[in-house]
Amino acid sequence: MAGKVFFSVSMSLDGFIAPESVPVEEELFSPGRQDDPEVRRWMAQWTELQKWVFPLRFFRENLKLGEGGEEGRDNDMARETFERTGASVMGRRMFDLGERSWPEEAPFHTPVFVVTHTKRDPWERPGGTTFHFVDDGIEHAVDRAREAAGDRDVRIAGGGATILEHLNAGLVDEFSITLSPVLFGSGTRLFDGVDASRIALEPIRSEPSPRVTHLTYAVHPR
Repeated sequence: MAGKVFFSVSMSLDGFIAPESVPVEEELFSPGRQDDPEVRRWMAQWTELQKWVFPLRFFRENLKLGEGGEEGRDNDMARETFERTGASVMGRRMFDLGERSWPEEAPFHTPVFVVTHTKRDPWERPGGTTFHFVDDGIEHAVDRAREAAGDRDVRIAGGGATILEHLNAGLVDEFSITLSPVLFGSGTRLFDGVDASRIALEPIRSEPSPRVTHLTYAVHPR
């Protein structure tokens, strides 16, 4: 039986999944820009949003940062998200940013289908991650990901515009939001432009932890 298509993101309490004015990818990781106030501010805000995951045992294991790390419900949920995922779909901008920042052994360990307008041969990385580039639309990317995932689930990894495109197209079955206790005031809102007239949500789970609150919803056509 085919698995679900889902996404899972961290979000600030005021609804943002990334800070405002994302620096140009080439400049974000340029040694000459690391002391730039704009880059430092963006990285500080992004780190604050995601900091719940950094101490987790699973995070350390997956990125091969050594032994140790915290266990508990946050760790369980991070591991469950990874283990249910048989393939991922992402946008080209997320891939371009990740290509510069991921370690050689990219953290997916499954096939990843990159939605793009440019043809490119598959890019195989150590540890089981192979990036496939799909230039004929999001539906074909999801179809290929479903085939690769088998009876496991397909994760729409991001970024926000790619997630929203899949949601509006009726391709998402379920999603999880990890609410972090931070306020951005401005930035990238995940649901800006959502077609609310076509989407109904069913609450599945709400779980608080000492750091964040995990919310999970099923997605139904309205």
